[in-house]
Amino acid sequence: MPRGKTVKKKELLQMLEDLQSQVAFQEDTVQGLQAALSSQQQDLLVVQRQMQLLKERQDEQAAALDDARPGGPEAPPPHY
Repeated sequence: MPRGKTVKKKELLQMLEDLQSQVAFQEDTVQGLQAALSSQQQDLLVVQRQMQLLKERQDEQAAALDDARPGGPEAPPPHY
């Protein structure tokens, strides 16, 4: 609003209503983003736990294969 310009009460009320509308929209947007972030954090925790379980299972299977081989774990190759 330029200096020296007189703003009527009606215009001020309209500007105030516009600002209130913008704030309400932003608050709604923030709430939606918070809900989405919370959901994604929960999903990430589930995926991390699944990855941990898969890694543990893979390690167990690798150890079982090493134990099942004749002579135990694979011996290093001979040096020439």
